[in-house]
Amino acid sequence: MHPMLTIAVKAARRAGNIINRSARDLDLLTVTAKGPKDFVSEVDREAERTIVETLHATYPAHAILAEEGTSRDKNVDAEYLWIIDPLDGTTNFLHGFPQYCVSIALSHKGVITQGVIYDPVRNDLFTATRGRGAYLNDRRIRVSRRQHLRDCLIGTGFPFRDGSFLDTYLQMMRTMITHTAGLRRPGAAALDLAYVAAGSYDGFFEVGLNPWDVAAGSLLILEAGGLIGDLTGEGDFLHGGQVIAANPKIFSQMVQALSPFHSALERDKAAALAKD
Repeated sequence: MHPMLTIAVKAARRAGNIINRSARDLDLLTVTAKGPKDFVSEVDREAERTIVETLHATYPAHAILAEEGTSRDKNVDAEYLWIIDPLDGTTNFLHGFPQYCVSIALSHKGVITQGVIYDPVRNDLFTATRGRGAYLNDRRIRVSRRQHLRDCLIGTGFPFRDGSFLDTYLQMMRTMITHTAGLRRPGAAALDLAYVAAGSYDGFFEVGLNPWDVAAGSLLILEAGGLIGDLTGEGDFLHGGQVIAANPKIFSQMVQALSPFHSALERDKAAALAKD
């Protein structure tokens, strides 16, 4: 295992321990905390702090982009940037719904070179190093081999934050329901991307995502022989918020089905920004 990946795995497992420990006391803590959100953000922050401390112990000069903003202003000009979601699927976690994960990626000069997604519930560790393949618990993984969208199981996520994409998204969802064998929405995008890499899903799409949702998963998918892009198939999936991921054949069929919605989503985005 690449030394940088080894450190990322160590960080992810430490965060997983914190999350698992907190999950056992959900009832207790939810009752005693000021509100469920406070408790969860406390777990998010503690997990993130542990990840950043673990990474910085070995790589003190690296920069950090993390969901809760830990070390945001440190080493801003560094070539190496760690992109971190300490707990993806917070709402699931809060309700005791066992579908959430830790996501850690390393970007070098803008290219993702290492990726770890850790599911602490199942103790599943997804890892990838650029050019060296993708793995689940040390077993090599590949994207699925299905050829036709109509036979496919596709993952997605609802754009829940402010509702600005909802109408367009519902049309997209309708399109995918009619074109596929099934649609799933478990609620942790990073884990969904790992499932595409492992072939459990044939594809995945979502709008309104952040870089920390997508970074590690994107490398897993590419190293497992899949493709990832925005709805047009071409654009910036890492910062643009739109994602399609699948094996190459299904990818092109999904792009064909969903790219007509690209301009409507851009309009929705502009309208939401204007409102702010």
